[in-house]
Amino acid sequence: MTLTEKVRVRAGELGFGLVGFAPADPLEGAAFYARWVALGYAGQMGYLERNNEKRADPGQLLPGARSVVCVGMQYYQESAPKNDTLSGRIACYARGEDYHGLVKARLLELLEFIRGVAGPGVAGRAYVFFLGELLLDLELEYGQPAIDHCGTCTRCLDACPTQAFPEPYVLDARRCISYLTIELKDSIPRPLRAGMGDWIFGCDLCQEVCPWNRRAAPAQEPAFRARPGLENPSLPEVLALDQEEFAARFRHSPLKRAKRRGLLRNAAVALGNAGDRRAVPALVRALADEEALVRAHAAWALGRLGGEEAGTALRAALETEQDAQVRREIEEALAEETMHE
Repeated sequence: MTLTEKVRVRAGELGFGLVGFAPADPLEGAAFYARWVALGYAGQMGYLERNNEKRADPGQLLPGARSVVCVGMQYYQESAPKNDTLSGRIACYARGEDYHGLVKARLLELLEFIRGVAGPGVAGRAYVFFLGELLLDLELEYGQPAIDHCGTCTRCLDACPTQAFPEPYVLDARRCISYLTIELKDSIPRPLRAGMGDWIFGCDLCQEVCPWNRRAAPAQEPAFRARPGLENPSLPEVLALDQEEFAARFRHSPLKRAKRRGLLRNAAVALGNAGDRRAVPALVRALADEEALVRAHAAWALGRLGGEEAGTALRAALETEQDAQVRREIEEALAEETMHE
C-alpha cells in the first residue's frame, strides 16, 4: 500500500468514518469567510474573528505544510420519542463525552502512526471539530473536491424556527439555536425565545431535514452514546441543579460549555415554551436563583405560562428584586400574564 492508503486504513481503525486528503494550499473560501465575519454573523464568538490570515493559509499554521488529512467521526444516534412536555432536548452530539479531547487524541495517534511509517521527522498539527484536520509537511495523494450536494434544496432554511439562514450557504449564528443555547452568554433576545422550543443545548433540526443525512451511519464510538438522563432530560430537574450538582453531572460533557447559568437559562425558556403549567413551581423557585440571568428567564417563562400562581410569584419577586434587567423581565412578564386573564 502507498503511504496515503496506509493513512486511510489507520484513520478508519481509529474511528474516523470519513477520510480525505487535500493539498495545503491557501483557502479559496477565505474571502467568503471574511465577509461572514464582517457581517457580524459570528456574534460573540470572538475566537472566529482572530487569526484570519492563518485560517486562510495552512502554511502559516505549519511552516512547510504540504498536505491536509481531513477526517470525520460519526456522532449520529437516533432519539427516543418524547413522552413528557416537561422534558427538553439536547443535540445528539452532546449527549455523551465531549468530542474535543477524544478526537484530538485520535488525530495525534494518527500523526504518530504517520511518523512511524514515513519517519520521525514529519511535522504535523491537529485541529478538532467532529471534523478534524491534520496538517503535514509531506506530500500525499489527493482526492477530488466534493461537488455541491445542495442544488435547489432549501429544507434546512425552511425548517429553522429562528430563521438563522439569511441566504443559502450562510448561517447567521446570532439567530441559531445552537449559538443561543451554548455560545451566547447573555440574555437570549426575547423575539427568539419562542422559536427555541424545547432545545436546551444545541439543535439538530437542520441536520434532521437534510436528505443526505438519511444515509448517516450511527455512531460507533461508545463514548458518544447518551449518558443516563441526557436524552429528553427533565427540565425541572435541570432547573434545580446547584453548582456542585451541575459540575458532577456534566463532567467531561459538552454541556459544561454553557455553564450552569446558561443551561438553567435555557431550561427556563424551554419550560416557558412547553405550555404546561405543571412547570410553574419549578420556575417560581428559579425566581430566587443566585444568578440574575436565570431569574430573568424564569420570569419570562412564568409570564408566558400565566395563571394565578405565576402572577402571585412574579408580583412578590418584583417587590424584592434589585437587578434592573430582571425587574424589566418581571414587569413585561406581568403585562403578558395579565393578557392570559
